[in-house]
Amino acid sequence: MLGIGAARPADPRAALLSGVAGLVAGACSMAIGEYVSVHAQLDVELAGLQRLEEARGYPADRAGLPNPCHASAASALSFAAGAAIPLLAAWFVTSYGVRVAVVVATATLALAAFGALGAVQGRAPGGRAGLRAALGGLVAMAVTYGLMKLF
Repeated sequence: MLGIGAARPADPRAALLSGVAGLVAGACSMAIGEYVSVHAQLDVELAGLQRLEEARGYPADRAGLPNPCHASAASALSFAAGAAIPLLAAWFVTSYGVRVAVVVATATLALAAFGALGAVQGRAPGGRAGLRAALGGLVAMAVTYGLMKLF
C-alpha cells in the first residue's frame, strides 16, 4: 500500500487495491512456504521413525507429528489477520499524508504486538521480539516507499 501510495498519491483506490492484493498474495505465499517447510520436516521425522521401527522391530509412536495442512492454514490466516489491520485502518482515510501515517502506525503496532505475542507463547521474552518485528517492518516499509517514490 505504501509503495503504490508513494507512486500514485492522488489515487487512494489504487493504494487500497494494492493492499488487498498484497494481503491475498502474502497469505498465499506464507501458506505455501509453511506447507513446504513443515512437509520437509515431516518427511525427515517419518524417515527417522522408519529407521527406528526397523531397528526395534515394532511400530513407533507417530502421535504429535507436524501437520503441513494445519500449519499452512494457520500461517495464511495469521498473515491475513495482520495485514488486514493497516488495510482496514487506511480504508477510511482519504488524505494521502494521513493514510501513509495510519498505515505505518497501525502496521508497526500490529507487528510489535504479534511479534511479542509469538515470543511469549514460545516462552521467550516478548519485548525484544516485538521490537525486532516492528523495526524490521519499518525498514521494509521505508525501502518500499522510498523505491516507489522514485517512480
